[in-house]
Amino acid sequence: MKADPYKRLARVYDLLLEPLNKGLRGLSLKKCPPRAGMKVLDVCCGTGVHLDLYRQGGCEVHGVDMSPSMLSVAKKRLGEGADLMMADAMALPYGNRSFELVICMLALHEMSPEVRSAVVGEMKRVMRDDGEMLLIDFHPGPFTGFKGHVANIIITIAEFFAGREHFRQSRVFLRTGGLSTVVDASGLDIKLRRVVGSGTFTLLVCGRSGTGAFSS
Repeated sequence: MKADPYKRLARVYDLLLEPLNKGLRGLSLKKCPPRAGMKVLDVCCGTGVHLDLYRQGGCEVHGVDMSPSMLSVAKKRLGEGADLMMADAMALPYGNRSFELVICMLALHEMSPEVRSAVVGEMKRVMRDDGEMLLIDFHPGPFTGFKGHVANIIITIAEFFAGREHFRQSRVFLRTGGLSTVVDASGLDIKLRRVVGSGTFTLLVCGRSGTGAFSS
């Protein structure tokens, strides 16, 4: 079995990074608001923070991750309130068109282009015809103001210390256009786009082709 790269980090992940992610999660709730009974899947769900917000909104929540350590934290947070599984995002253990909302936040950048394409393809497969895909990840710039450039330096340092392969893939992701390039190749329509954090993050809400107009 492949070593868990988050074994040491999982216990302190929320303490270190959740203050930085809080604004992104809040924005996602505004753009893809929870509804009672809505089925939500978080791919690479980590410690379950995002799922917990949708659970509190009355949604039926599901999550997959390949890290046993991160899933352990998520299970402690969510208890019986979520269906959590250790699963490969390239082969999601769900039927076609199962979910109204499929989420992936700050995970695609660390994958190889081939894996990234396969994961988005699987997310598209399990998304309902009238469903939405919420993607949040690093933005290739340009960065605005002092804050944007400092944030980019911090992100670059954090990615470097995440490991050589992680850093290499994140550089490829940004160099080739980030989320916009990924979505263009998937055949999805971008229904809404937001660049936030002084140019350091992109939020996209996507649907199946022909299901919605672009909003900047």
